Amino acid sequence: MPRITESKILIISTHGFEQSELEFPRDQLRAKGAAVHVATLDGNAINGWEGSDWGREAEADLKIADADAGDYDALVIPGGQINPDLLRVEPDVLKLVRDFHDTGKTIAAVCHAPWVLVEAGIAKGRKMTSYNSIKTDVKNAGADWVDCEVATDNGIITSRNPGDLEAFVSKIVEVIEEGEHQRTAA
Repeated sequence: MPRITESKILIISTHGFEQSELEFPRDQLRAKGAAVHVATLDGNAINGWEGSDWGREAEADLKIADADAGDYDALVIPGGQINPDLLRVEPDVLKLVRDFHDTGKTIAAVCHAPWVLVEAGIAKGRKMTSYNSIKTDVKNAGADWVDCEVATDNGIITSRNPGDLEAFVSKIVEVIEEGEHQRTAA
């Protein structure tokens, strides 16, 4: 069981991420001692979305295509409406999510980010939550959608919105420290 201070966490994102949903987990997990890397589609910095306009830039450490699930203990996917909608059509993103899933690594998705889990084919039969507007999408993918600040199912963590971020990060730490999870391949 890895301690959070010995863990490596990958955040995947692109332009249009909900500002707080990338920054809060990144900064809080780093403050708890985890090594946190941000991967983007092209390996370059990305722009967030805050309120009703573009927000701050987030630096990138690597390209999503160059990321290897074997190098990390957990995957975090921020929401916002734009970010996960763009990510869920990228083959490299879907492969990486499936690799994290199939190796039993922790996967955490907040807000609209469960769209990526749906597209990767790993939502069926899972207890999950999400932003309310994609509840039907998550249910149609075969998940048991629940309305709570954080839902966990065999190492897969989902949350609803920025108001749930403290519980989301706490659950990420807890689940990473539990170790890997046995799952059937996606």
